[in-house]
Amino acid sequence: MDKQLLHYKGSRSVIVWIGVLTALQSVAILYQAIYLSKAITQMFLGDGWSSVSVSFALFAAAHVCRHLLQWMKERIAGRFAERTALELQQQLIQKIFGLGPRRAVGKYGSGNLVTLSLEGVPKFKKYIELLIPRGLSMALTPIVILIYTFTLDITSGVTLLLVMPILIVFLVLIGLVTKKRTDAQMETYQLLSSHFVDSLRGLVTLKYLGRSKSHEKAIATVSRKYRIATNRSLRYAFLSAFSLDFFSSLSVAVVAVQLGLQLIEGNMALFPALTILILAPEYFLPVRELGNDFHATTDGKEAAEQIQGILQEETIDANDAPTLEDWSATSKLKLSGIQYSSEEGQKLLSDINMSVTGYTKVGVVGSSGAGKSTLIDLLSGFAVPQTGKITIDGNEVDHLFIPDWQRQLTYIPQHPTILSDSIEANIKLYSPMATDEEVENAVHKAGLSRLVASFPNGLKEKIGQGGRVLSGGEEQRVAVARAMLQERPILLLDEPTAHLDIETEHDLKELLLPLMENKLLFFATHRLHWMKQMDRIIVMMDGGIAEVGTHDELLKAGGVYTKLVQAHRKGMSG
Repeated sequence: MDKQLLHYKGSRSVIVWIGVLTALQSVAILYQAIYLSKAITQMFLGDGWSSVSVSFALFAAAHVCRHLLQWMKERIAGRFAERTALELQQQLIQKIFGLGPRRAVGKYGSGNLVTLSLEGVPKFKKYIELLIPRGLSMALTPIVILIYTFTLDITSGVTLLLVMPILIVFLVLIGLVTKKRTDAQMETYQLLSSHFVDSLRGLVTLKYLGRSKSHEKAIATVSRKYRIATNRSLRYAFLSAFSLDFFSSLSVAVVAVQLGLQLIEGNMALFPALTILILAPEYFLPVRELGNDFHATTDGKEAAEQIQGILQEETIDANDAPTLEDWSATSKLKLSGIQYSSEEGQKLLSDINMSVTGYTKVGVVGSSGAGKSTLIDLLSGFAVPQTGKITIDGNEVDHLFIPDWQRQLTYIPQHPTILSDSIEANIKLYSPMATDEEVENAVHKAGLSRLVASFPNGLKEKIGQGGRVLSGGEEQRVAVARAMLQERPILLLDEPTAHLDIETEHDLKELLLPLMENKLLFFATHRLHWMKQMDRIIVMMDGGIAEVGTHDELLKAGGVYTKLVQAHRKGMSG
């Protein structure tokens, strides 16, 4: 039984209603067996058709009532499971956003999170939908049948009472083995999903490096591991189903033999013997159904446990943050002694001290792994520093994941998100209330007019998955158009041109430069030609700030920045 079951909203009332219906259904099963055995006994004794037909009619009525109650149970459980699964999915998505994309994806993996959200939640729904009716049937129906059996024949009642624990022990033992195999299968499934997502994201890079063919072996290896784990899991699931059917059939056979001996010896009449024989399979049926459904829905239980683990993660609290004024020419941001480490304990930022005022264009440069993207994550609120102080216009905050900072922020990453929707919907992603005129103006300024004009459906043309595929430069233009619609005073750019060729970058630069004016800008990049347009340059090395100054000042100093420029020029000439 799921430990969290009683904590789900409305679960207690659902359990009560299904429990009442299960009790009534158990009574209907009794009457079904009673009138069926009575009709058969009457026919065997040669009673008139009128009395036999009455017994058959009452049997049919009990049979219909039983299945009507079963339908009602499944309907109540289905509605509860659907509502609970939807709420759990919403809580999971909110928690992922609360943790922040870097923390959530870094710890759990994008593939695992996608799998849990899109596939784990429906499996959990099926698990809850089957668990409550089956669990209550196992708890109530055998007891009702056992009590009635004792009223008919004590020996048969003792036989049923002794056989049931043996069947449950086999169920538990097989369940433990199957769970171990299912856990292994779930782990390989998560590995496969994460590997698949990572492969899709890195496909362009693999093709560029000429490694796409060799990557097929890695995909085949991961897929083979998942296939083997799945076959093992299915093997044990089939074995458990066979074992449950075998032992329950054997238990019924024991009861039948015992009843047959009593009939031969004349110690029991035909009617009670036939009634007990009809009830014996019904006595073991709830255990068989619970066992079969348990193995069929174990992955749903595993998914629920993983989701609950994520939901118990401590999130960033933005409710107690101070109220901030809109960023202006006199606003000031100060970072003092900032330290930040990854989940694995690797130090990514060390003793960051900096301050900016007003509408300043700040370039952030450094070699790979120097901490550029981590600093952008910190400024965007994706990362929360372990130590240090952040001050905005005299207001001290622990992090920048606060509403008043976020609503002023525009973020353009290296790979912008393109939804499977129209190009208009993608541009209006963060500004859904934008007018057609504003969208067209943004399309024109972002240099998308020719592309949109080439589409048969114009702005209504579907892009992304299932639609037209855009190049890297076109995707960045969509991101620029989004930023133009937002018109926010703080702009963060994290390597927006890293994967673009020189010609495409030059065109994009002409679009971005006007967008940078009258804003607080942080621009992290390897492309140093952007730095001539920056008011200040922060040079990072090993997670710390090595130098700060303008382009000319840093060149004169002959330090780290100069070496980066020289290496950049050498790479360009080579």
